[in-house]
Amino acid sequence: MSDSEGGETPQLSTHTLAALQEFYAEQKQRIDPEGDDKYHVGIIEENWQLSQFWYSEETALQLAQEAIAAAGKGGRIACVSAPSVYQKLRELHREDFSVHIFEYDTRFAMYGEEFIFYDYNNPLDLPEKIAAHSFDIVIADPPYLSEECLRKMSETIKYLTQGKILLCTGAVMEEQAAKLLGVKRCKFTPQHTRHLANEFCCYVNYDSGLDCGITI
Repeated sequence: MSDSEGGETPQLSTHTLAALQEFYAEQKQRIDPEGDDKYHVGIIEENWQLSQFWYSEETALQLAQEAIAAAGKGGRIACVSAPSVYQKLRELHREDFSVHIFEYDTRFAMYGEEFIFYDYNNPLDLPEKIAAHSFDIVIADPPYLSEECLRKMSETIKYLTQGKILLCTGAVMEEQAAKLLGVKRCKFTPQHTRHLANEFCCYVNYDSGLDCGITI
């Protein structure tokens, strides 16, 4: 992330702008005669090279609705490496909540000020405009099933949230998730557009609508 001077909002580099222009051109020229949206939720398609695995339409919708309910009227939602949920939230966008996407994939810069460039290797390298504990809920999906990735991303999550956390990651990370974030596994099981070898789960630290049976 480029450092900002004089408190100014970071500007996109020439390279990033060029990449975005190329992306827009590809989207404009893209022809899908069968209308097959199986492998993307929203305008931007998943990129396996960035360890992106889109949720199914049903899962993205349920997670988005859960985030809206948890944030409350006028609430602020942070999507950390959860791009398909972010895109679903934009589809549902109303005046009674706001959302930001914290994402390494610069294609999401097309969403303007809602996009915050994010690299989990530098968990607190965020623009000054992102104040500590300024989001009512953080929904996060670490790109890798590793203790290091979850540990570093946990720093970001705890910095951003006022308290509520909705984490989606592998079942193998349950113990680490509880230790690092104090979250518990839900009965709701997220589904992806593609079959993944690892079992995925949702974890929260509040009394959610995902059938968790826990209290704040």
